[in-house]
Amino acid sequence: MTTEAVEAFLATIGDEQRQRDARLLVALMGEVTGEPPAMWGTSIVGFGSRHYKYESGREGDVAAIGFAPRKAQTVLYLTGDLAAYGKMLELLGPHTLGKGCLYVKRVDQADQAALREIIARSFAAAAG
Repeated sequence: MTTEAVEAFLATIGDEQRQRDARLLVALMGEVTGEPPAMWGTSIVGFGSRHYKYESGREGDVAAIGFAPRKAQTVLYLTGDLAAYGKMLELLGPHTLGKGCLYVKRVDQADQAALREIIARSFAAAAG
């Protein structure tokens, strides 16, 4: 986590749609998690934190959930097996998946109830 201000970061997002989507996610993730937004690095807005430890002994802290507005889409960083969100993902609308990442072109056009449920489940999974 860094000490950079989330609002200052949001103001630097040049694409108006990405900025609106980012502000929507800050409000939604904050409401669902009860956690304030914080910058994790230079471009990830995170909520809460979780500690990880690999079998190799490597360990650290990451945002429990978060997102990053990228040029082509918004990336949501989630916890747990994304396949477990099957029905919610079907309802969400157009998206793609990566390892622990959900890519959404237009957050404002995603099914908001499904998005809320995915965020809530992911945050709960991060809490263990």
